[in-house]
Amino acid sequence: MLGEKELIKLFPDFKDLVQPSGIDLELDKIYVQTSGGSLIDNEKNLPEIKELEGDIYTLKPHTAYLASIKRKIKIPKGYTMLYLPRSTLLRSFVSVQTAVGDPGFYGTLMFMVYNHGEYDFKIKSGDRIAQAVVYPVEGSGEYNGSYQEAEE
Repeated sequence: MLGEKELIKLFPDFKDLVQPSGIDLELDKIYVQTSGGSLIDNEKNLPEIKELEGDIYTLKPHTAYLASIKRKIKIPKGYTMLYLPRSTLLRSFVSVQTAVGDPGFYGTLMFMVYNHGEYDFKIKSGDRIAQAVVYPVEGSGEYNGSYQEAEE
């Protein structure tokens, strides 16, 4: 796992969000699902989503949402990211479901957020919801998947 100094070198655009052992990730927008989806024989048919209005979001009990993260991320070749929820969310009965960030990925991160509690939970755009922990990977290739965005 990489520490603060190495993270700042690799991710200078996130310098203000670097912590001793990871990079805080800020909520951008929240989305709700508006249709079904499927994954059969690796054929992706993602559900349609609708952005919730405003910059303060109310997460209803027992409901899943998609959350986009501010700032696009570029994971250098030779490194991978694991994403962990902030403990304040977990203490509030809200989980953040994540996946692995592969070497060479560039784009907007999307996580699933779920309110497991019995009460509404409010969250604002810009709040830190997860932390990226970065590890070196020897002999890795680069991400070449359908979620890759064109670099600006």
